[in-house]
Amino acid sequence: MVIGFDLDMTLVDSRPGIAATYRELSRLTGVPIDVDAAVSRLGPPLEHEIARWYPPEQRAAAVDRYRSLYPDHAILPSEALPGAVEAIAAVHARGGRVLVVTAKKTELARLHLEHLGLHADEVHGLVWADGKAEVLRAAGAYAYAGDHVMDVAAARTAGCVAIGVPTGPCSAAELTAAGADVVLGDLRAFPAWLGQIELGPRVSDD
Repeated sequence: MVIGFDLDMTLVDSRPGIAATYRELSRLTGVPIDVDAAVSRLGPPLEHEIARWYPPEQRAAAVDRYRSLYPDHAILPSEALPGAVEAIAAVHARGGRVLVVTAKKTELARLHLEHLGLHADEVHGLVWADGKAEVLRAAGAYAYAGDHVMDVAAARTAGCVAIGVPTGPCSAAELTAAGADVVLGDLRAFPAWLGQIELGPRVSDD
């Protein structure tokens, strides 16, 4: 059994750390950034948000600088979301493997996971939308849990169970409308959901 999880606002409340990184980027570059607006839109790749604040010729450098600032500013303030540790443990207790599939750079995602003691078997970064679907399909994922409607779309494209958690920018209604097979209040409900899943063929009593 392979279960995938998104990172930001699914496993980790990275808003405080991302906000701190944007503030430092803004200070160093002199470019005003509405940090509250930026952290309200977490999910898509960093390049999408940087494009709102920087002209085309400055965007690549701003992305690189943001990522260079991230380890010192974003890791310590960010905490695991409720149920994240237990959700991962539930997969491992069933003999399964945990994939973290995220738009964040892999090395930065690993820093969050290591700091918070979230034990993923594989981490795939810098993927979004169809890119996430490709990773999930290649891994033979049974399900993918995420907080964004595009996470739901990725799961459906990959042919796996789409689990929505309204702990990020998208509401339960939006996740349902996007086609989520199940919407949990947060990952605290995940172990009970997983416990109801039967894996493999039934063994006949005859």
